[in-house]
Amino acid sequence: MDTIKPHDRGAAVSDVQHRLCELGYLSEGQVTEAFDEDTIIAIKNFCADHGLEPVDYVDHQVWSRLVDATFQMGDRNLYLRVPFFHGHDVEVLQSALSALGFSVGNVDGIFGAHTEEALRRFQLNMGLPDDGIAGSMTFRELNNLAHSWREKSAHTPVLNMGFARASEALELNLLCLFGTEELPRLVAARMSNLAMATNPNSRVTSADTLGVAPDDATMFLHILGSSQAAVPGVPTVEYEPSETLVLRLAQAFRAIKRKPGSRVALRLPGDCWQDAGVDRTAQHFAIVLLDAICSATLLLEDNNR
Repeated sequence: MDTIKPHDRGAAVSDVQHRLCELGYLSEGQVTEAFDEDTIIAIKNFCADHGLEPVDYVDHQVWSRLVDATFQMGDRNLYLRVPFFHGHDVEVLQSALSALGFSVGNVDGIFGAHTEEALRRFQLNMGLPDDGIAGSMTFRELNNLAHSWREKSAHTPVLNMGFARASEALELNLLCLFGTEELPRLVAARMSNLAMATNPNSRVTSADTLGVAPDDATMFLHILGSSQAAVPGVPTVEYEPSETLVLRLAQAFRAIKRKPGSRVALRLPGDCWQDAGVDRTAQHFAIVLLDAICSATLLLEDNNR
């Protein structure tokens, strides 16, 4: 590109000024299509804030940094490529994924391998094609969850809600648990038993003990063994990392509440408690998962109030 200099006029100057205005370095009244003193000051301030030598012109380097800084999430599809995508939209995507419990490593505005892995896990969690491409479907789900990530730098731990609220959560939704392998079926059965012991009016039950026919309001949780593949279109929550399990479950439940009769899958890890025996392993997972389900249910209820 040709360098844009003081005293230049025209559409190129106007484009620079509009971007500076969007970033807060100029006001709307200072967009004049003339590269004047206000524009020189704004360019120098922009350069200083973005690690460039303060200059009074716009060359290819300054222009590239201006464009990067003004990309909004959704302006373009993002995916892993060489050279890497970089810009404000990538930084927003990274911040959103991190706040939702999908670690990207450093939030640096560069779409690298860690960002792609976090994006794939988010897509799987929401029942989207886990292709690692941030496109319209991914942006729509992120915007639906905006209240959970905007202005948050990392995931917020969900505190223990106490026995009374846990008991309340068990009555809120008819949730049917099931598995098709030995360990998942045992986990589902033990979760049902624990729920009933906690609250006799619990509506969390296993498919083997479901007392009424499921209807459109029923939510289904399919517990998968570690080697079982995800079903396309079904939000699939990975058990680990356990510290963000509640957040990720809440997101998946929120997604299927818009699709009556749908299900969420939760995949157990392959190595945890492997030496403890099937019964002890099932009991461990049942306790952790039932607590996470109660917390996720109440988190959704609190967000909807």
